[in-house]
Amino acid sequence: MRRKLVAGNWKMNGSRGALAELDGIAAAAAGTPGVDVGIAVPFTLIAPAAERVPGLTIGAQDVHLAASGAHTGCISAAMVAEAGARFTLVGHSERRCDRGESDADVKAKAEAARRAGLSVILCVGEQLAERDAGRAEAVVAEQIAGSLPEGAAADWLSIAYEPVWAIGTGRTPTLADVAQMHGTIRRQLAASIGGGADAMRILYGGSVTADNAADLLGAADVDGALVGGASLTAAKFVPIVSAASVIGG
Repeated sequence: MRRKLVAGNWKMNGSRGALAELDGIAAAAAGTPGVDVGIAVPFTLIAPAAERVPGLTIGAQDVHLAASGAHTGCISAAMVAEAGARFTLVGHSERRCDRGESDADVKAKAEAARRAGLSVILCVGEQLAERDAGRAEAVVAEQIAGSLPEGAAADWLSIAYEPVWAIGTGRTPTLADVAQMHGTIRRQLAASIGGGADAMRILYGGSVTADNAADLLGAADVDGALVGGASLTAAKFVPIVSAASVIGG
């Protein structure tokens, strides 16, 4: 059985004062040894977060694909690793949609993160028009095929499926839709990397809350959650971790 992973993404939210929320999250993570827990914070909070809760896995929300150079305003994988990050997101829909990142960009970022010793959560997902056109599974399969880094393996890489139209809207696909898409992702992983696909975790991300976490985490091929707004407070995030613990056995 694949070990559950619950990762929070604070996006462009939080200040040093907000780091107090990590205390309760860290305590919950320590109390649920059957679940891996991480929080991706803004770049400015990586170092203070890692110092405040050394037992909690702190991550970045993105990295640049280059190791260094004339890239004003960008942060390399080595920089976030030095600050205390242990993983990073790549390919989040808000990077793909708002910043025009391609599958090739996402692949290069994942490979850069791996070279810096970071684990990676690689995000894929369709927009509403693509789902309405009946292309959701084809779009996601294409993203997997184009974004998977060289040497992709379950010990450092996870996939997060984000139906873009469900992020922050309160809308979620049906459980059957989620299971079907996660099955498609598993099959595409098998086509791309072979037998190692069985061990790779596939997370669901899209308006995950304490109310729907147990149902979503219990769907076929759902190995955890990528949580947005509900990860900003311990009160909302800890119940999701608890739900993962129950589902994970």
